Amino acid sequence: MFESLGERLQNAVNKIKGYGKITEENISDVTREIRLALLEADVNYKVVKEFVNNVKEKALGEEVAKSLKPGEMFVKILKDELVELLGGEKADIYTAGNPSILMLVGLQGSGKTTTIGKLARMLRKKYKKNPLLVACDVYRPAAIDQLKQIGKELNIEVYEEGKGNPVLIAKNAIQYAKENRYDYVLIDTAGRLHIDEELMDELNNIQTEINPHEVMLVVDSMTGQDAINVIEGFNNRLSLTGAILTKLDGDTRGGAALSIRHLTNVPIKFIGISEKMDGLDEFYPDRMATRILGMGDIMTMIEKAEEVIDQDEAMKSAKRMQEGKFDLEDFLSTLKQIKKLGPLENLIKMLPGIPKEAKNIKVDPKDMAHIEAIILSMTPYERRHPDCLKATRKQRIANGSGRTVEEVNRLVKQFEQMKVMMKQMKNGKMPF
Repeated sequence: MFESLGERLQNAVNKIKGYGKITEENISDVTREIRLALLEADVNYKVVKEFVNNVKEKALGEEVAKSLKPGEMFVKILKDELVELLGGEKADIYTAGNPSILMLVGLQGSGKTTTIGKLARMLRKKYKKNPLLVACDVYRPAAIDQLKQIGKELNIEVYEEGKGNPVLIAKNAIQYAKENRYDYVLIDTAGRLHIDEELMDELNNIQTEINPHEVMLVVDSMTGQDAINVIEGFNNRLSLTGAILTKLDGDTRGGAALSIRHLTNVPIKFIGISEKMDGLDEFYPDRMATRILGMGDIMTMIEKAEEVIDQDEAMKSAKRMQEGKFDLEDFLSTLKQIKKLGPLENLIKMLPGIPKEAKNIKVDPKDMAHIEAIILSMTPYERRHPDCLKATRKQRIANGSGRTVEEVNRLVKQFEQMKVMMKQMKNGKMPF
């Protein structure tokens, strides 16, 4: 997501940091690079022109001229303009309804049905709400079955009446939700073309009859520039309250995300970051801007950790680290917690100041599985006392885990190095 754009913008930033003073001449070189980076990322050319002009005008302003570190001031200007372009403040989802009614619309194949399941999961897990899924896509073959399967996987109820009238189904579902004290009603509508007048009329009828608090458009970010036309087409008929961008984890240039709010005034509320049911994030313009500029995204990492990690277990491991009692059982427990956070390469990208080489590292999940297998092949005594691991024990562990003695040796060596590093950090000495 935005890797190519981020790299180009970071190169421009590094160039300006080397200047003792920002002038009309050297700022033109940098803004030219920024302009090309944005255009190549598929950002709308009108947006690019306005963005670059704003950055240039502020960079040549009096505040920057008087600054002792003009390069740092320029980075702040670039970040602030990116945040503004992405929408400024975070756009929250409506929560005050009883129940809150949310209607998802979108083109065929945009990932709408999967997204509504992800959203329901987030509402229940993060916001402690009780959602009801409603099957109003009565046209696509197996659409109702797909939603029911998602509901079964998440243990979230799905309201459906088969191939009936979508307007009546939606109205009946809301009444059912009120009677059964559901906090949210999430209505899955049929995918359509924004030029399909008959189906757009149906969406209009549903909206008129149920008066939803939110009408959110699911947009495939791979659509590129046409995403703007899609949003405008739906917005002209439905008065959208927000957009959800899917497939931002794919090989996309990301320009749609940088153009949507500015051109349509429809806020991005959520982004799809993986195909898994936990692969939906709330959209924070400031966090996205810092991620694009290589400044990391620590807050998202912390929130993700708080959501999936067992706090008691984490505190127990941290205490044992401080006491110098950290063993391979603790290491195994920590490894399992880390796995819950998702692919390691995604976490690495959220860390500030990480070099490009580290960001491009691909961590094979099998490597972590091999480490688990090796540790699980040890006896409880061996896990608690790694010093006892001599040649015969290592051979038995290798045979039991299906790995080699060399891999067992490597794991033990890495564990010992980690213990030394922990001890140095405890004593206030950094190992670098």
